[in-house]
Amino acid sequence: MNKLCVLLLVAQGIFTAHVYAADTKAAEALARKNGCFACHGVDKKIVGPGYKEIAGKYKGDKTAETALIAKVKAGGSGVWGPMPMPPNAHVKDEDIKTIVQWILSL
Repeated sequence: MNKLCVLLLVAQGIFTAHVYAADTKAAEALARKNGCFACHGVDKKIVGPGYKEIAGKYKGDKTAETALIAKVKAGGSGVWGPMPMPPNAHVKDEDIKTIVQWILSL
């Protein structure tokens, strides 16, 4: 019985990791498709902050996802310096949510 439980837990972990990896790649592809990488790198600042820096700043903030979705959609300035981020009204709301969730997971 214990061996069966361990086997099921391992199988679940492998499946979950595979699904997460696919979701991660899909989210990153959405960010690339919508031009996000023109200003943001994963590990480094380009014009705006790197995604890992954003994730670190908002780690543990339960309001971060909602706030960042609104900021990506409407644009804004002042949080990361004087350079404004333009609005991204052309990006579908569900795509923005997926991208923000990916960024916060880094």
